[in-house]
Amino acid sequence: MSRQYAPLAAEIVRLVGGRANISEYYHCQTRLRFVLKDESAVAVDELNATDGIAKTLSKGGVFQVVVGMHVKDVFDEVERELGSLATPSADGGTAKVKKRTNVGSAVIEFVSSVFQPLIPALSGAGMVKALLALLVVLKVVSTGSQTYALVNLFADAVFYFLPVLLAFSAAQKLKISPILAAAVAAMMLHPNWVALVGKKDPVTFFDILPFPLVNYSGAVIPIILVIFAQYYVERALTRVIPKSVNLVFVPMLTFLIMGTLALGVLGPIGSILSGYLGSFFSFLSTNAAWAPALLVGATLPVMVMFGLHNGIAPLGVVQLAQTGKESIFGPGALVSNIAMGAASLVVAFRTRDRKTRQIATAGGITGLMGITEPILYGIALPKRYPLIAAMIGGGAGGLYAGLTQTHRFATGSSGLPAVLLYIGDNSLQNMVNIIIALVISAAVSAALTFLLSFRFEKPAAEAAAAEADASLPSGPRATASEAAAGGEGRVATLVRTETVELAAPCAGTVVPLSEVADPVFASGAMGPGIAVEPVESVIASPVSGTVAVAMSTGHAFGIKTEDGAEVLVHVGIDTVTMKGEGFHGALAKGARVEAGQPLVTADLEAIRAAGHPATVLVVVTNGPKDAPVEQLQAGTVAAGSAIAAVGR
Repeated sequence: MSRQYAPLAAEIVRLVGGRANISEYYHCQTRLRFVLKDESAVAVDELNATDGIAKTLSKGGVFQVVVGMHVKDVFDEVERELGSLATPSADGGTAKVKKRTNVGSAVIEFVSSVFQPLIPALSGAGMVKALLALLVVLKVVSTGSQTYALVNLFADAVFYFLPVLLAFSAAQKLKISPILAAAVAAMMLHPNWVALVGKKDPVTFFDILPFPLVNYSGAVIPIILVIFAQYYVERALTRVIPKSVNLVFVPMLTFLIMGTLALGVLGPIGSILSGYLGSFFSFLSTNAAWAPALLVGATLPVMVMFGLHNGIAPLGVVQLAQTGKESIFGPGALVSNIAMGAASLVVAFRTRDRKTRQIATAGGITGLMGITEPILYGIALPKRYPLIAAMIGGGAGGLYAGLTQTHRFATGSSGLPAVLLYIGDNSLQNMVNIIIALVISAAVSAALTFLLSFRFEKPAAEAAAAEADASLPSGPRATASEAAAGGEGRVATLVRTETVELAAPCAGTVVPLSEVADPVFASGAMGPGIAVEPVESVIASPVSGTVAVAMSTGHAFGIKTEDGAEVLVHVGIDTVTMKGEGFHGALAKGARVEAGQPLVTADLEAIRAAGHPATVLVVVTNGPKDAPVEQLQAGTVAAGSAIAAVGR
């Protein structure tokens, strides 16, 4: 591996005061960040004069060294230089920075992040169950055969040991030992405990503390309560017990304390809460079976925009674990996605704009497969009318699914392949019902989109002119004199120069880069560009190209165009310290993007509540630092409109 940045890394470490002066270090998209014991020990002038360093600054107790888009390579060498002396946090922030957020958002974010890693296992098990149900219906296997028992075991293992998987995932999120957490969950599923529950004889611990007889297989709420408690127990033990015996006594005491709490206190409390939740599910299925599918089917796009679906989807997993079938989220999500896909395909048919047609066609296909974010942010929200049509269509299909009490028998994707998840109870009736619901959703959504398009799509003549303009060679626009010289009825010749045209990454107010609150960007040290004060949470790509860099925190992206321009999109100032809080659905490195395609959804209120400006910065990083920037618009702009042309 190349060590070209090793000398620079060694020089940076020396000039910030050496190993002994560094408490913590991490990096963001363009800069190394150091938490130092004594900032007066930093040789600031020497750092600023060092080749490879664009600028330094100190802000909020963090000393920043700006090195550019190759910061990860420099960081790796800094980490090699420092070894284990300090704890690095690549892409992350410092634990000393306190973030403010509301309780509801924190709970939803936590639940979502805990369940997210389990989706492949849950989906795989769900498809195995669907396949087994299909084999039974087709009389390939019988329910009394060993083959049925074994295949059912393949799928049921995930749900039976769900507490262990949840414990491991929650521990990773809370940054405690996942192995110890999984071991505590395993205690709750141990065959000896299951046998004691089966005997139904009273169980007491040291003849003092009664252990309620509860079977925790497939439990969700009990294990989440247990791991929350283990977070505080394990952290307290780690602080109190001397490091020399930490390895032995922390696990031992954790097992004794958490085993007692899990079986004697927290597990039973969680079981009671699960019972109330089960009663709620029973009430819905008896008195308002139509409600969940209707509400989710009609409002899922709005839920996705605000991240609320992450709090509802786990309820379906809980219902499935308790009752063996699920109707809270699955049916509504499926009909909504199909409605969105149908609306997008109609837009592709009706529009005369080539770029919109490409996005709508690709998005419609992925929407039918269960992925609707490209439609939502690229088509539905900008145009509005497909969103309205899809919500009405999703509601119509959801109402039918609810009235027919359609259930799915396993979790999985929410696209067309998911219809197999509705095979169960040795019957195809639920699958038939969901197919009818999908047809209703698609038909209503497509019809409304088609009708509304006559009002909201561009008139044919205007669209044709736009398409003709789009067919001109790419490059900067002709000047006024060149256009005049072209004469009436003739197209002026465009003079091609090296420029990068930047589109607005979101709706908001255009701000010259020199006026942003970050001195590094304002000085042009990172390169020329433009900024937008956002009024919407969806942040889109300002250019077409490939995502060359994507920070795991979701706050910054590096996009390389086909012409070789490297464009940095940075959401907010110093938002690396939020460690990903408030950023959802970030596009991955290597993805191909079109201008206007969403990169990430940012919670603007969370950013501001954490004390950071939400300004979205767009900078060309691999051109001359003094390259000219032509600001094409001022004031309020719409997402996707051209706002700047940067010379190269």
